[in-house]
Amino acid sequence: EGREDLQVNQLEMQIWIKPDIQKTDADFSEILNAIQEIAKDVNIFFDELEGVNSPSKDDDSLLHHGNLTSTSDDASRLEVVGEEVPDKNKINGLYFRDEKCRIDYILVYRKSNTQTEKREVFERNIRAEGLQLEKESSLRNSDIIFVKLHAPWEVLGKYAELMNVRMPFRRKIYYLHRRYKFMNRIEKQISRFRGWLPRKPMKLDKETLPDLEENDCYTAPFSQQRIHHFIIHNKDTFFNNATRSRIVHHILQRVKYEEGKNKIGLNRLLSNGSYEAAFPLHEGSYRSKNSIKTHGAENHRHLLYECWASWGVWYKYQPLDLVRRYFGEKIGLYFAWLGWYTGMLFPAAFIGLFVFLYGVTTLNHCQVSKEVCQATDIIMCPICDKYCPFMRLSDSCIYAKVTHLFDNGATVFFAVFMAVWATVFLEFWKRRRAVIAYDWDLIDWEEEEEEIRPQFEAKYSKKERMNPISGKPEPYQAFADKCSRLIVSASGIFFMICVVIAAVFGIVIYRVVTVSTFAAFKWALIRNNSQVATTGTAVCINFCIIMLLNVLYEKVALFLTNLEQPRTESEWENSFTLKMFLFQFVNLNSSTFYIAFFLGRFTGHPGAYLRLINRWRLEECHPSGCLIDLCMQMGIIMVLKQTWNNFMELGYPLIQNWWTRRKLQQEYGTQGKRSFPQWEKDYNLQPMNAYGLFDEYLEMILQFGFTTIFVAAFPLAPLLALLNNIIEIRLDAYKFVTQWRRPLASRAKDIGIWYGILEGIGILSVITNAFVIAVTSDFIPRLVYAYKYGPCAGQGEAGQKCMVGYVNASLSVFLVSDFENRSEPTSNGSEFSGSPLKYCRYRDYRDPPHSPVPYGYTLQFWHVLAARLAFIIVFEHLVFCIKHLISYLIPDLPKDLRDRMRREKYLIQEMMYEAELERLQKERKERKTNGKSYHNEWP
Repeated sequence: EGREDLQVNQLEMQIWIKPDIQKTDADFSEILNAIQEIAKDVNIFFDELEGVNSPSKDDDSLLHHGNLTSTSDDASRLEVVGEEVPDKNKINGLYFRDEKCRIDYILVYRKSNTQTEKREVFERNIRAEGLQLEKESSLRNSDIIFVKLHAPWEVLGKYAELMNVRMPFRRKIYYLHRRYKFMNRIEKQISRFRGWLPRKPMKLDKETLPDLEENDCYTAPFSQQRIHHFIIHNKDTFFNNATRSRIVHHILQRVKYEEGKNKIGLNRLLSNGSYEAAFPLHEGSYRSKNSIKTHGAENHRHLLYECWASWGVWYKYQPLDLVRRYFGEKIGLYFAWLGWYTGMLFPAAFIGLFVFLYGVTTLNHCQVSKEVCQATDIIMCPICDKYCPFMRLSDSCIYAKVTHLFDNGATVFFAVFMAVWATVFLEFWKRRRAVIAYDWDLIDWEEEEEEIRPQFEAKYSKKERMNPISGKPEPYQAFADKCSRLIVSASGIFFMICVVIAAVFGIVIYRVVTVSTFAAFKWALIRNNSQVATTGTAVCINFCIIMLLNVLYEKVALFLTNLEQPRTESEWENSFTLKMFLFQFVNLNSSTFYIAFFLGRFTGHPGAYLRLINRWRLEECHPSGCLIDLCMQMGIIMVLKQTWNNFMELGYPLIQNWWTRRKLQQEYGTQGKRSFPQWEKDYNLQPMNAYGLFDEYLEMILQFGFTTIFVAAFPLAPLLALLNNIIEIRLDAYKFVTQWRRPLASRAKDIGIWYGILEGIGILSVITNAFVIAVTSDFIPRLVYAYKYGPCAGQGEAGQKCMVGYVNASLSVFLVSDFENRSEPTSNGSEFSGSPLKYCRYRDYRDPPHSPVPYGYTLQFWHVLAARLAFIIVFEHLVFCIKHLISYLIPDLPKDLRDRMRREKYLIQEMMYEAELERLQKERKERKTNGKSYHNEWP
């Protein structure tokens, strides 16, 4: 039948019969059985070949009914003398039924779906591209069909060359710079001293990590003509699994499924429901009965779980090369950035903790706190209308001490340090990114010309123009249409920001109303701490509003981004990212900005309070200042937000996967569930977020804003961020390895638009910290008092002895009889002195009631105001100068990396020349030995 070219060794089944050994009947019967099994394999092999060459049929061709193992009864392998036992990976669903072809990609559809014709054409064109297909029905639901794809070596080589995939071709040659003998002696002594020290516990055990060959080799774009240059030990493993799935995905994105210019690509079939899912396979189970230390890792997924995603290795470095090899460069860069950010938080957290501990140690020596605690004879005016009573200043002693923990002499230094830290973090990340890009062969990588979004094509298919890069006609969006859409989108953004401001306004009204309510509460604990209770409940309500508005903002951002009609997916992603960041940033920080810069600033004074809608009196700060309110706002929001995010990131996939496992266990039992093939196990996992790494980046960027923008008011923010990130790294790793389907390995050179957002936050943090120190804290008023009005005025000193009398100087006097009718308290204050009060005190710099201009601003107020404005200008200019100086002094590319890149380029050219010369000499020798003439050969 024309099948003479088939070789038996293609079936990987060999039988050796030695003539010098006497064979028994049992031996020959065993050999006969083996030959019969070979015949079965031959028939199956030809059936599959016929299926490959025949047109695609959705339900009949290449379709096998599911069973509890990935191999059928007819195609079971035979263990013969001289043959290796089948690998465990070949039994758990990582290969085709012939146990030779590795599954590179999985497509999932339902037989009941009506898009049968499109799938037939698509699968026929897939086979025309050289890919091999095999279908299998689901064990759970016969309506679900899995299409297994395999790329042979010829297809991988062809598309690897088209995609410029860089592959290893020579071992790296490391060299050392020439140094003086004195330096060599010092290095020897240092290395000898290090040998006495214990091994660093953070380092990973190199014995458990595989030898990642591409990191120790020079790489070059793959070329089939120069295939002899590359290090190919085994063609099946030359391209790793991530690269194979990326090549297959590249093919699927360019295969037509219908006649027409735009009827092309897997994404469109997924969007119109022809296929339900598409994903590469995980490399087996992430768990093993045996210890990785004694038996080694069963696969890369198991290795990642043990040395990266397990909670027991939270203190160790991340195996970034292994993450990149399994998940691709884009996800690897995210974890590299997250690890770098977490590492850089250590000095910030240490300095912030030092500032807090400095406040604790100097608490008993703080003159201001002492005066507040001893001010039993100073009676403060009520902080709300009618129901709020008069109170002694000494009643706020605890709040004054807590305020000193965050607002002390080290606060200004810490604010400057954090502004410089943000710059150093970004500059050194650029250097770190350059090193990673070099190690991962991303230096010369350029993104391919992106495909146009299907929505853009459908909208503007009637108007075309030539693409300046490809020279092909493509849909074109008119400038007027684009501008009008951007204006509408900007208007939508502005409207949503107004919604945020309205929500903050509602919180302000709540605070104003509930202060009086809590002041008249029956419980003495709440009644005596009405302002703290108001702040705490307002923050919790604000957090609930933030989480509810986030859901709304996501839908609005999606609508506005689609309204703009971005041309490519990257443009769509950048536009959506910017909108979501603006919405969430304003939503999360609007209340914090109100407390920091507006609370208690525009309230008026007793007898002439400013009111909302001429009804509600604006809220005042606590007698100890507004900083305690800002600290509560930041602490509660930061802790609740991070706790909620971590719960939702891991809790939702865990619950979903647990419910799926529970249903499977009820249907098939424990053993049946375990024997599912890998594609079925992965299909039951949760798909990766539709927006990719957007949620992970957004969470960390918002945290970075909290860590830097108001850090002068809350020095413990870096410490809380550090503790959260240590958990976040392992949480994300656990989610990627165990709870999600394996994402497609994508390439990227950097973190994209997020870097620009980080730079913007760094600039904003300088401005906000300057205003927090100058406006919110009492640092400037105390400084003015010490140098101008205190006991040390004119002496150039500002110690604690110079702060004697500061509290009394910062309080103004009010005549109780000047209260408005609606503000007059129900009590007359007779409980303090036995007779009605005549005067009370309030925080401000105003003249007494009997002065020529009652309640006018004093000269000290104008001195403090001038000092605040001067501090803001000086602080901003100083810090910005330091930031720009650091940016200038730190090069983006390390010098040793620049030298390595130059030397590698030189060595690659030399190696390619030597390899080509060696090949030509070898061919010439072969021609000589064969006796062929080559007179017409080119020299």
